[in-house]
Parts: sequence; structure tokens; C-alpha cells
Amino acid sequence: MAVHSLGELLRYAQPKLQAGNYVFVTLPEWPELPPTDVLMSFREREGITFILEQSIADKHDLVYEYVAAWITMEVNSALDAVGFTAAFAQALTEHSIGCNVVAAFHHDHLFVGRADGKRAVEILQKLTG
Repeated sequence: MAVHSLGELLRYAQPKLQAGNYVFVTLPEWPELPPTDVLMSFREREGITFILEQSIADKHDLVYEYVAAWITMEVNSALDAVGFTAAFAQALTEHSIGCNVVAAFHHDHLFVGRADGKRAVEILQKLTG
């Protein structure tokens, strides 16, 4: 069951650093990629944004500017929960770590600069511990 309470979200967040390197790519149309190779896609007015493993982007010669680490907040967060994103964004901001957030149905996923991945998890664990 999805958690709504900010206190419970923070208590049970369990930030987990996923293996690998991830990139954001934008293209005007869906590329010659199997949907299973795409971690996330989102259509914007300017084009379609994709989050991919860096190796997949490289294999298809796709251009990217940012290499990220992927952190999953393991708590099953409600889509209408209030304050969770703000809490972890503020904690990372205090340590000068930028964060791109994807809220999926079950979990929140954070993408931080590759070099900041382990440090970001440590900061989030202190916030949630």
C-alpha cells in the first residue's frame, strides 16, 4: 500500500544506489530502440526525453551531456504524498548536489551526477534514518 505520511516516507525511504551509468537523451521521434532498453520516456513539446543506460546510448550513437547515478527510494510512495520530494531535494541542495526526480507509480527515482551517487545515498540515509 502506498505511503502518504511524510514521517513514514522518510522513515522507510531506504535509498538504494542502482548499478550502472544513466543518461538523458532527447530525440524528435522514437528511435530504433526496443522499449525494454528504455528506462523512461516522456514526450515534451520539444521532443521525447529518454533515460537510458549509458551503454545503450553509446551503442546507438545517441548524444547526451549528462551522466547520472540512479537512486531508488524503496518506500512505496503515494503519487499524491506531500513534502517527500521537497525533503530529499533540500537535503541534497544543502550539499550542492543537483537532482532530477522521476516519480513512478511505486517509487521515486533520483538521478544525480555520477560522481555524487554514493555521497547522495549517504546524505539521504542520514535524512531518512
